[in-house]
Amino acid sequence: MKRTIMIIDDDQSIRMLLEHFLSVDYNIITQEDGTDALAYMQKGNIPDLIVSDLGMPKMNGFDFITNIRMSTFFKDIPLIVLSGHESSEEKIKSLQLGADDYLVKPFNPEELKLRIESIFRRIDCASRLTA
Repeated sequence: MKRTIMIIDDDQSIRMLLEHFLSVDYNIITQEDGTDALAYMQKGNIPDLIVSDLGMPKMNGFDFITNIRMSTFFKDIPLIVLSGHESSEEKIKSLQLGADDYLVKPFNPEELKLRIESIFRRIDCASRLTA
């Protein structure tokens, strides 16, 4: 069964690129904003991993990460941040808030896919160890 990845980005071209590139191996859900993504998840649609932009209009990526990590239902979902800023401060803040990884735009979709696969490998290994 394919895992589900949620892509959250207000840039339609990024959503389309990632959906096209990742849909070979994963089920892809796209959302334009953190507010929309949270509402979707609160209806019981829980992805296996989230890839989120930081700069979004209604709810920025920092607020989205904070909301996800404060929730008992969503706190363990792996989250990769995509950002147009190569600022160490933004990277550090994202990771401190609970992001699992951080990539700077423009990015290589192949690198993102490998980072996703790495996270899923760690999850699979941890679940085998606790089983």
